[in-house]
Amino acid sequence: MSARGEFSSRIGFVLAAAGSAVGLGNIWGFPTKVAENGGAAFVLMYLIMAFLLAYPVLMAELIIGRAKRANMIDALRDISSNKASKVAGVMTGSLGLLTVVFILAFYSIVAGWMIAFFIDAATNMFSLNIPWLTEFSIPRNLSFMILFLCLTGYVVSGGISNGIEKWSVRLMPTLFAIIIILIIYVSFQDGALEGWKAYLVPDFNRVLDPDLLIDAMGQAFFSMSLGVGTMLVYGSYIQRNENLPKLGASVALVDIGVAVFAGMLIIPAMYVAANNGVQIFTETGALISEDSLIFQVLPALFATIDLVGFVVATAFFALMVIAALTSSISMLEVPVAYLVDSKGISRKKSSVLLTFCVMLVSALIVFNFEALFVLVITLTTKYSQPLLGFVLCIFAGWVWRRNDILNDLKHGNDNIEGSWFWRIWPWYVRFVCPAVIAFMFYRSLA
Repeated sequence: MSARGEFSSRIGFVLAAAGSAVGLGNIWGFPTKVAENGGAAFVLMYLIMAFLLAYPVLMAELIIGRAKRANMIDALRDISSNKASKVAGVMTGSLGLLTVVFILAFYSIVAGWMIAFFIDAATNMFSLNIPWLTEFSIPRNLSFMILFLCLTGYVVSGGISNGIEKWSVRLMPTLFAIIIILIIYVSFQDGALEGWKAYLVPDFNRVLDPDLLIDAMGQAFFSMSLGVGTMLVYGSYIQRNENLPKLGASVALVDIGVAVFAGMLIIPAMYVAANNGVQIFTETGALISEDSLIFQVLPALFATIDLVGFVVATAFFALMVIAALTSSISMLEVPVAYLVDSKGISRKKSSVLLTFCVMLVSALIVFNFEALFVLVITLTTKYSQPLLGFVLCIFAGWVWRRNDILNDLKHGNDNIEGSWFWRIWPWYVRFVCPAVIAFMFYRSLA
């Protein structure tokens, strides 16, 4: 095992990387986008975007990471062959590091809400009602944001195999078990069938809607943690003898699967809520989405089914907390890896220092919530992540020598040169991905 640390097993890496990808972007964000964009039409285009755009970029990050065994800044600089591209690599890596810090800053606030609602649901089972837990306030937001970031810092400080891998192997199976149990429960409730129809039957008139396509691309990038170096850093901890295309496909399939399963849970649950008298449509006739869905519609549904509802609510928000934590540890690992690799600071000191720095940024957002929260989300997930994904494609397709890529891939598969992956991926990530990402980015600005 290297001095930097490595994942000790294939399943450990798959669960950790899938945990990075499986976060609130899947459990909350994906069903929200489904609700906003006409149900199954969005599901269809998300699947297409995930396979045709997100997976090739995911592979670019994993390949660069394993080859250079370094953080995003050092890795992009090392694959560059001239001064200009080295400078561009450092700038891109720095932007990725800054972006992931700001994503984690707003993410930890939302994750804190999940912890508060989890505690509220658990105490309600024992007839304890603490309104402060579910009321929007600066003290509540600060308290649970700090708690969540402390949990994240604790896991990351433990290292790769004894921290990130250890907890991912425990948390991810728990997440799968909870989500499947909840799907089965909701599916047998009155009204669920209408939700299944809304989720699975596409309106083909909407599949080429530009706004839907942009949302699908953004969701694919955000849910797979692309562009900001999380997968690149995780790739740097993969053992040399692993088959990267297969590992990347496993991660992508788990991530997409959890997103689809989350939709199977939340969209039918919305229609069950409607059957129980909860309002799920806006004045314009669209399904309620975003925070109203998670923090108003679903709790109102749980409240209509008495004691069983409290149990279901507790399980649901436990699911949300687990998903948030598995994703946040990979985000914090990006700047931690930089301090450990480039500055020689110990992992524990790096984890404490960066956890505190993210807390400061999060606190700034909490105290200026109306002005900063949506702005930070928009700048990071709608603009910065796709832009960084575009630049990573340029580095993987144009800057890094093709023979060097092939030689590294051969470590896990001697016959990779004759595979379909090698026949398609290099030209695809060189031409198709940058062109499509650039076009979508342009349309999002128009």
